[in-house]
Amino acid sequence: MIRLTRLNGRPFVLNAEQIKSVEETPDTMILLLNGEQFVVQEGMEEVVRRAIEYGRSVRAFQPV
Repeated sequence: MIRLTRLNGRPFVLNAEQIKSVEETPDTMILLLNGEQFVVQEGMEEVVRRAIEYGRSVRAFQPV
């Protein structure tokens, strides 16, 4: 999950594994695999960075 901010300033978390595409037109629009769309304050590069960081943390080797 990644933390993002709606245009009205309200924070929310989004399942980064469900992101289909991210577009900046100029607002940043996130399209999910199920067709839902979200417009967020963060730029496209920041959304991508957070999604990559989330993916790395989930897949990181963690010895028991």
